[in-house]
Amino acid sequence: MKEAIELLKKHNLLKIIDDELDIYLEIPHIAYIEVKKEDSKALLFTNVVDKKNNKKFDIPVLMNVFGSKKAVELFIGDGDKIGKEIESLLKMKPPTTFSEKLSTFGKLFALKNTIPKKLKGKGECQEVIKLGSEAKLSDLPILTTWEQDGGPFITMGQVYTTSLNGEMKNLGMYRLQVYDDNTLGMHWQIHKDSNHFFHEYKKAGKKMPVSIGIGGDPMYIWCGQAPLPIGIFELMLYGFVKNKNAQLVKSITNDIYVPKDNDFIIEGFVDTSKMRIEGPFGDHTGYYTLEEEYPFLEVTAITHKKKPTYLATVVGKPPLEDKYMGFATERIFLPLLKTTAPDLIDYYMPENGVFHNLILAKIKTLYPGHASQMMHAFWGVGQMSFVKHAIFVNEDAPELEDHEAITQYILNRINIEDMLISKGVVDALDHSSPKFAIGGKLGLDCTGEEIKELGITLLSDSELLEKMQKISDEVKSLKQYFTHTKNPITVITVDKKRSQKYLIEDLKPLFEHIKILVIVDAANQNDVENAYMLIWRVVNNIDSNRDIYIENNTISIDATNKNSYDNFKRRWPDDVDCNKEVLQSLKQRGIIDISLEFEKKFQL
Repeated sequence: MKEAIELLKKHNLLKIIDDELDIYLEIPHIAYIEVKKEDSKALLFTNVVDKKNNKKFDIPVLMNVFGSKKAVELFIGDGDKIGKEIESLLKMKPPTTFSEKLSTFGKLFALKNTIPKKLKGKGECQEVIKLGSEAKLSDLPILTTWEQDGGPFITMGQVYTTSLNGEMKNLGMYRLQVYDDNTLGMHWQIHKDSNHFFHEYKKAGKKMPVSIGIGGDPMYIWCGQAPLPIGIFELMLYGFVKNKNAQLVKSITNDIYVPKDNDFIIEGFVDTSKMRIEGPFGDHTGYYTLEEEYPFLEVTAITHKKKPTYLATVVGKPPLEDKYMGFATERIFLPLLKTTAPDLIDYYMPENGVFHNLILAKIKTLYPGHASQMMHAFWGVGQMSFVKHAIFVNEDAPELEDHEAITQYILNRINIEDMLISKGVVDALDHSSPKFAIGGKLGLDCTGEEIKELGITLLSDSELLEKMQKISDEVKSLKQYFTHTKNPITVITVDKKRSQKYLIEDLKPLFEHIKILVIVDAANQNDVENAYMLIWRVVNNIDSNRDIYIENNTISIDATNKNSYDNFKRRWPDDVDCNKEVLQSLKQRGIIDISLEFEKKFQL
């Protein structure tokens, strides 16, 4: 971690903040704002306090360590280059010439570094050892990020677990809620390896050993969130990318091995017979995930370096640190995805689509229905199975990250007959599905030729709004996007007083002027001029089985918050929003300097 901090300093990617700042809201709010800036940097807080408990820490807090593309390159490397190395291994053929044999031997010899190395003795992470009642979580500057959070959460914990027979190892990155000095909530989602291990221990009636690392090489964090196939230990990826073994030492009170250079290690056991309410938590979807029962860790030891640094991240509305980490993940794992979907050329998960909620994919279209086949392939591949909305384009499409050009390409090719609405597993964090973890899937096949006929008569924004408001006073504002394409988008905000299917029915006489209608609430800071945040809102809020209506060649999308009008039985969560008083205090003290436009742009 010290090397990482020096590397950030060397490349002018670190801000050191010496002002006295609170672990409750203040530090996370500053990091949340910083990472949204175009020139965002990592932040090192050196004067950290807990005002509520009148406590001062001698431990600095580092945030946004992956807060820029440059930082990701420094800590991980060139994603495209690493992806090509993986691809060359996957395509390796038996060598026929002497030079080919040498090349193949070199590649295979390098793979020896993927196996983590277990060391004897203790590591730097165990320079200070606290056991039993002396191991207090309150001695760590663990942050409370949002007002409605259930308490402080460790947000960059490396969770190390092992299967019951010890043959499989896992490194995962999960949020960890602090209940008290010796108890941590374990947010193991249903699809995670650790959850599979948990059920093995539960069936055997045994407690499950867990060790949690904080800090050390930032690469551990990225490996912990990498979408590797089940059964592959994530630290093997560390060895492959870094071309050196991860160096591990045994935990003090359990048999889990952890990186020797972590700043902190929290050790303990999970009683598989007990559960506890975890949450709420302001999550990376930009919404709070609600209270659910999860296992919890009973802490047996906390060890750390003599001079540790506490590492944390902040999640909420995009863009955030996971934006930059996600870009690297896309590049590196493209070759692995191609093994299941060989005609895939490229894919892109925009950060304002919150990754699982929206994916764009470019394919080499070989036959009718090819895109539909690829949709099913995507929805059956590991973490890709959680994608809610997938749009497929042909190999002649513009670059997927060229937002303006690719959107125009897509809108010129949307054909209702080429839409696939299905149902399947969704992320456990998804709040819009009628049932937990099961919801609608939407696939758009935009690999064909441009649609020839527009089929509507365009009106100006003011004319169309006036006509709508004569039909219903629910409609408050309107903006049309991409009117030069074959499928213009009309966005309206509404004061919702009923199910929107009735409003859509009332607006049918105007469908001669509308191809795609998108409805959002007038509340919740929604602004028809803010396309970036509208995409975030829409892909978060819709379930394709419930919220898409097709009538007279017009597609209507109800992206409003769901409630009893929609017969929605689950509790709809609040947006993750900054505390106004905390923002004002930080402004007055000169710690942050942001404009009202900035606040509106990112709906702080």
